[in-house]
Amino acid sequence: MRIAPGVVVSGHVIVEGEPLPEGLLVTVLAREADETFELDADQEAELLESIAEADRGELIPAEEVLRKLRNPR
Repeated sequence: MRIAPGVVVSGHVIVEGEPLPEGLLVTVLAREADETFELDADQEAELLESIAEADRGELIPAEEVLRKLRNPR
């Protein structure tokens, strides 16, 4: 898995850097035009591990997350 910045041109996402293989399934996270963020190496590793966990189906149901938010004990 890799994170690649890009820009939308005429409705198509143009990815910076090396071209992605034809037919590759991608997920696009769009942010507001003036919104930016940066991750340090540890945060990027944590994000990638979280994505890998989700890809493996290691998820917490939304109902459980909401229940914990309402009653954090």
